Amino acid sequence: MTSNTRVVVIGAGLAGVTLARRLGELGTPALLVGDEEHRPYNRVLLAEVLAGRYSPEVIALPAPGLLRGRVTGVDRAGRTVRCADGSVIAYDTLVMATGSNAVLPPLRGLFTPDRQLPEGVHAFRTMDDCLGLSKAVRPGVRAVVIGGGLLGVSAARALAVRGAQVVLAQQSERLMERQLDPAASVLVRRHLEDLGVEVHTECRVRDVRSVGGAVRSVEMADGYALGADLVVLACGVRPRVGLAQAAGLEVAKGVVVDDELRTSDPHIRAVGDCAQHAGRVYGLAAPALEQAGALAELLAGDDTAARYTGTRSLTRLTLTGPGSPFGPDSPFDLAAFGETDPRPGDDVVQLADATRGTYRKVVVRDDRLVGGVLVGELGTVGALARAWEGAEPLPSDGGPLLHLLTNDGGS
Repeated sequence: MTSNTRVVVIGAGLAGVTLARRLGELGTPALLVGDEEHRPYNRVLLAEVLAGRYSPEVIALPAPGLLRGRVTGVDRAGRTVRCADGSVIAYDTLVMATGSNAVLPPLRGLFTPDRQLPEGVHAFRTMDDCLGLSKAVRPGVRAVVIGGGLLGVSAARALAVRGAQVVLAQQSERLMERQLDPAASVLVRRHLEDLGVEVHTECRVRDVRSVGGAVRSVEMADGYALGADLVVLACGVRPRVGLAQAAGLEVAKGVVVDDELRTSDPHIRAVGDCAQHAGRVYGLAAPALEQAGALAELLAGDDTAARYTGTRSLTRLTLTGPGSPFGPDSPFDLAAFGETDPRPGDDVVQLADATRGTYRKVVVRDDRLVGGVLVGELGTVGALARAWEGAEPLPSDGGPLLHLLTNDGGS
């Protein structure tokens, strides 16, 4: 079977769905091809499903023109894609929105002889991963989360809320080191520990031990063993570039694209986690959405459409559940943007309130706001983010900056 569609999008994640939906709104319908059996969903909210706060239906995304299938190859000369069921789809423009896969660390015992994960060992990337974990978790179950980045912190919190006995093992010296400075990381750690999570930093896991095909413990580099009924792998993601490589496209860490999200083939574009723009693979929701929006305008023929020049992304995380420093039912909020580690000569303004568990820090360079970390009450995050995104010089007397840091009405 052969069908003809002007724009074909491979991948029904946040980037692909947003692109297809926006193209439809602009009068350029796209065919969206997704290989997951579930309805497209917002991956950012998977931890909330694991925590029991949302059902899978709540995080589903509307996906017009969705075709369920797995693309197995791209014929660039004929401008067609082949699917696993034998069907062939023709395109004028093909968009790679293939996303990324969970990184599986090189641990002894991680795989069974037939290259499967032992029972109880889960990646945390897809809806299937989330539902598998949800089915396995119960009060008192021993869970070890490997990785203390944004995903690991979210997974540990969700499992703790579900009543698991959670140990979080982080190889580096602090949690969420890519986004947070040491002081903010301490507050995140305190929040997890208030939930009952046992946090180990500077701790490397080297071995996963199974009995009868089911995980029983993990062993640290120092020989210490942790009993485990569940192991969650939250060790980062890697762009899915297999299709692009097989098609002969230029690939580095991701599929290399220019400011029009065009790959080395002028008829193929790429967006989201699989795309590498100006040497950078983001792996975050905000850049994926920005790329999808920019590409939709370009493909719809808008001559005034702005080119994609990169995303200045803000990381925001809300942890809900008992144990918050602001009361048993209050959320624990944090936001980080730009450069949170100052360079020599930068000015740093910090405000901390140990009683309320709040922390605010901004970094100023040459009279411009270049980054910040906010933990706790985030009323200032909107105003600060706007000042950062605008990159306008700050008044020299510093008054407005202090106002931004202390004003709770800026969101």
